[in-house]
Amino acid sequence: MGYVSFFIAVLILFVVLKILALPFKIIIKLMLNALIGGVVLFLLNLIGSNFGLVLDINWLSALIVGFLGVPGVIIVLILQFLF
Repeated sequence: MGYVSFFIAVLILFVVLKILALPFKIIIKLMLNALIGGVVLFLLNLIGSNFGLVLDINWLSALIVGFLGVPGVIIVLILQFLF
């Protein structure tokens, strides 16, 4: 069990160091993209509830929108209609 914890800690440290090695401009762009996507998702749920369009906000949809922003909202909408 100790080896697994150590491996996970090293993996998390590696990921954090990789993220910190990215240029600051890219990090700001990703954060802004995630923020805009989250706001669009929230507003779509707020306004769409009047028209019967309610998106399930779960960890997967939050992850998609967080990484992709507005295109992620479109993907979540398409997935909602397909499934």
